[in-house]
Amino acid sequence: MAGAALRVAGRQLSQHRGSGAPILLRQMFEPKSCTYTYLLGDKESREAILIDPVLEMAHRDAQLVKELGLRLLYAVNTHCHADHITGTGLLRSLLPGCQSVISRLSGAQADLHIEDGDFIHFGRFALETRASPGHTSGCVTFVLNDQSMAFTGDALLIRGCGRTDFQQGCAKTLYHSVHEKIFTLPGDCLIYPAHDYHGLTVSTVEEERTLNPRLTLSCEEFVKVMDDLKLPKPQQIDFAVPANMRCGVQNPPS
Repeated sequence: MAGAALRVAGRQLSQHRGSGAPILLRQMFEPKSCTYTYLLGDKESREAILIDPVLEMAHRDAQLVKELGLRLLYAVNTHCHADHITGTGLLRSLLPGCQSVISRLSGAQADLHIEDGDFIHFGRFALETRASPGHTSGCVTFVLNDQSMAFTGDALLIRGCGRTDFQQGCAKTLYHSVHEKIFTLPGDCLIYPAHDYHGLTVSTVEEERTLNPRLTLSCEEFVKVMDDLKLPKPQQIDFAVPANMRCGVQNPPS
């Protein structure tokens, strides 16, 4: 079983914070849904992983992978998105050998399903999977093995967080996920979210622990704030979620 193999490999991984190993990081943006996609690569082995790709930008992402001389092993999603269709399905065709990855708890199709505690390896690096439900029941945060950076999806945004009013969302669950799975990381750990709507690109655990206007509240206050947001329905949810449950693979035209 692929997931089991990832877990076994993860338990054998040694942690070397601050080792200075050469890692490649590229942050890309999709303007319609304000989504960040992240390309991570090992400069020596040339193995790479892509986090939260968007369908309309899949050709851009594949071109960058080729230009940088990388071999994309995995295209992963932090959760089943409601505001865009994932690019993982198309990337599997554009870059043969690439496998799609998502949390088993998302209920979505993928080549590999991951769980809390699994590690996804690329070269000498790995991403630890930390279950961080609340925005959706299948949300995960990916933490680099030296804990220098975390890719938080919609669970934790810069000075904000994902909404909790659809897709099995729960404000209380999200609050505990962030405090127990993300805020326990080192303060200088860089936070890379799945979205930003104000032009910000990166934060840190310490900044969000002390400055996030929602998550510095008590749990009870946080739940009340989230319950009172009254946000409009995401414009793409009716077709994005069904597509993402199929790994973003679209039905071919008849």
